[in-house]
Amino acid sequence: MLVATLLALGSAVLHAGWNYAVKQSAGDRFLALWGQFFFAGVLSAVVVVVMGMPATGWIWAGLSGAIHVPYAWFLARAYSGGDFSMVYPVARGGGAALAAIGGIALLGDDLQPLSITAIATIVVGLVVLAGRASSAALLQAIVVAFCIGGYSVSDAHGIRSTGAFSYAFATFVCGGALITLSGVVAGRGPAMTQALRDNSRRYTLAAVAVVITYTMVQYAFRRAPVGYVTSLRESSVVIAAVVGWRYLGESAGKRRVTATLIVLSGLILLVVSR
Repeated sequence: MLVATLLALGSAVLHAGWNYAVKQSAGDRFLALWGQFFFAGVLSAVVVVVMGMPATGWIWAGLSGAIHVPYAWFLARAYSGGDFSMVYPVARGGGAALAAIGGIALLGDDLQPLSITAIATIVVGLVVLAGRASSAALLQAIVVAFCIGGYSVSDAHGIRSTGAFSYAFATFVCGGALITLSGVVAGRGPAMTQALRDNSRRYTLAAVAVVITYTMVQYAFRRAPVGYVTSLRESSVVIAAVVGWRYLGESAGKRRVTATLIVLSGLILLVVSR
């Protein structure tokens, strides 16, 4: 359980970092997300070719990749119209709650009453942290939360059933390919090509962070319940709150401090419960 805890917390830091990079991207934020996933898919394809992949694993990797398509589109829209310190917590918190429910209902995860109380505490803290927000950005963040819950459960089943090191990389191959296809179908091909020429180095660095982040999470899934792992990752919302306040000039005050303390107390309770 200690290994799963360290993996989840480490991924939280990296995850908040690459999301901040997307929020700070100038222009079309979908292009920033697409660039990251495109290069993540290219890098991951090399690993999959070298190591191989069980045929059954591609079913779940494909499902995860498909869910990442609306994830990318709606996250880009949410960051374009909403505060980083609102969108990120709502998306991550809602995703953790939905993943926990999915893990119990679909994967047979065993969460004790104290763990469930901890998850509920985290969600309450995230709701308080979000506060008032524009209806459009809030709705988009909620859609992203459903996507996170969906691909978390799919990937947890995929990596548990295959036990393959390459599974985590296969999800990026599928995600990168399907997000690229969706962009081309939407008529964004020329813009994507130009973005690739202008930002290939930045996209590559972000892709490395993305791959490392989610690979850490998926291997944590092998050692702990989905709800435990996804909720521990919510330590990243504290980072998002501080970054939004200190570096993006977003509103902060007693409500944000109180909300952060609620989230931290829930995380501590979650660790204790295990």
